[in-house]
Amino acid sequence: MAISKKLQHATIDQLYLDPMNPRLGRHNTGRDVTQAQVLKLVKSWTLDELALSYLENEGFWTHEALLVVKEELYGEPKLVVVEGNRRLAALKYLRDAYSGHFASRKWETISTSAEPLPNLFSQVPYLLADTREDIQAFLGFRHVTGIKPWDADKKAGFIAKLIDQGKTYEQVMRMIGSKTPTVRRLYIAHRLLLQIENSVEDFDPGWAANRFAVLYMSVGTEGAKRYLHIDIMAEPEAARVPVPKEHRQNLTHFARWLFGTDDIRPLVTDTRQVSDFGKILESKDAVQYLEHTPNPDFEVAFRTARGDEAETTRYVEEAA
Repeated sequence: MAISKKLQHATIDQLYLDPMNPRLGRHNTGRDVTQAQVLKLVKSWTLDELALSYLENEGFWTHEALLVVKEELYGEPKLVVVEGNRRLAALKYLRDAYSGHFASRKWETISTSAEPLPNLFSQVPYLLADTREDIQAFLGFRHVTGIKPWDADKKAGFIAKLIDQGKTYEQVMRMIGSKTPTVRRLYIAHRLLLQIENSVEDFDPGWAANRFAVLYMSVGTEGAKRYLHIDIMAEPEAARVPVPKEHRQNLTHFARWLFGTDDIRPLVTDTRQVSDFGKILESKDAVQYLEHTPNPDFEVAFRTARGDEAETTRYVEEAA
C-alpha cells in the first residue's frame, strides 16, 4: 500500500474533513458539501468523549495519526482526511469551545475543565497516502468488520463503491475480512435500495432512513427473492439492477410494505418480523391480500399465509 511511513504534522486549519465520507450518508456526501455542513453532520458522533481523552492523555495519540490524501477540493489542492474525521472534528469543536463558541453546554464544561494543551491544534499527526484507494483496505477492515463497525447501510455503501469500481465480491471479501455471501447480499441490497429510489414513483428516500437492516435481511428470505425475482447469486454486472423490468410493480409494492409512506406505516416495523414477512411473500393468498388492501395488517397477512390448518392449531393452542 502506498501510504507513507513518515509521520507528518499539520494545523487543524490545514486539514479538511472529508465531504465524501460514507458515514455521512449517501444523501449528505459530495465535493460541494462545505466544511461547515460536514462539521454539523458529525456533531452527534460522541466527539466530546474524544476531546476529553485528548485533555486527559495530554494530547493527540501519535499511533492514531490521521490518514490523509492530497487532492483537489473546493477548487484547489487540500489535505483531505480519509480516515480520522471523527478525531479531527473533535479537535475543531474543542478549539471552538476554547474560543468561546460552544456547540453545547457540554463543550463549555469541557473547555473550562482544563487549560488548552500546547500544540494540540497546531501539531496534528498524519500519514500521507498517494490515493484514496490506498487507504480502502484499511478502512474496510476497521469499519466494516473491524473494531468500530459502521451501520449496515454504511457498510453496504462502502462495499458497493469498491465493486462498482471493478472489484469482485471475492476481492472485496479479502479486503475487509468478511465472507463472500455477506458481501454479495450487502451489495444487492444496496443496489435494490437505489433501484427503489430511482424507479418507484414519488418514493421519498427519507422513508427508508434507518431501515436498511430490514431491507438487507428481507433480501435473504426466499419469499422476497421469489416475489422480486432477485438472483441472489448474480455477479455484479447483473446485480446492478436486481429486479427485472417486468416485475417493477412488485418492487413498488415491496417498497411500500417495507418503508411505508407519509400516510401509511410500514407493514414490517421490526427486524424480528422479517422471517415471517418472507413467509407471507411465499403465499399467493397473502400477497393478493397485501396488494389489494390500501393499509394491510401484518397479522392478517401472516394468518392468511399460514392457512386454515395453522390458524385452527393456533386457536387450539390459545384455548389450551
